[in-house]
Amino acid sequence: MILANTRGRLTANDLRLVVLLISQGSVARRLDAERRLQAEGPDLLLDTPELDERLLAVQSILVPSEVLFFYVLVRRALLAAHCDDRELADYLAALLLEFGRRDRAWRVDWNDDQRHRYLVDIIADADATDGDRRFKVMAHLGNYALWLAGLFPDYIAARQLRKGGPDISYYEDLGARGFGAASDHVLADRYGLDVIFRTAANRFPTIREALNRVSDRVLFPNLLGGPEKH
Repeated sequence: MILANTRGRLTANDLRLVVLLISQGSVARRLDAERRLQAEGPDLLLDTPELDERLLAVQSILVPSEVLFFYVLVRRALLAAHCDDRELADYLAALLLEFGRRDRAWRVDWNDDQRHRYLVDIIADADATDGDRRFKVMAHLGNYALWLAGLFPDYIAARQLRKGGPDISYYEDLGARGFGAASDHVLADRYGLDVIFRTAANRFPTIREALNRVSDRVLFPNLLGGPEKH
């Protein structure tokens, strides 16, 4: 189960790198950042506006971890979309990390034998099951729709042109449906995901566009400046 736990996985080395990037060689700024970290925790430092650009530009032995990298970029993209929600950023960063590993994006869970490449197959799976697994399947519907529409909108557009596939609104509608159904399940509250899923359902297009920005910056930087994805 994907949880909103990215910030809890940050290490001392991650935070040390954050301080160094914020201070930019200034002893005074470094001491101030260390004091703030000690007194306030990492959240405000992680929200430093220029931190995402500095992480992307790192060229030293201190390489940012995947956890730090994706949390900061997702958080910055959400803030740019006027979505100030650290728990949501936590969850989305965890989603990107999880789905980026092998064939996890096609599975409801790591130990699930079924693999779904299309949203309609996930819906059929949900209709054929109940209980705890149905919760996971509906959450996966939201996750997978967001993964495709957020990171690969050009692929969706190309399929629509070549094969008459569904447009981006199809993914938004089904993704919101998945998150909405999952948010009402008792397990959502148990995992601390009810509010996150409800927000994802209500603001799916905004979140999708925020992940489009992450995709443009990380996966397809050479395409920046192209037409905006709608």
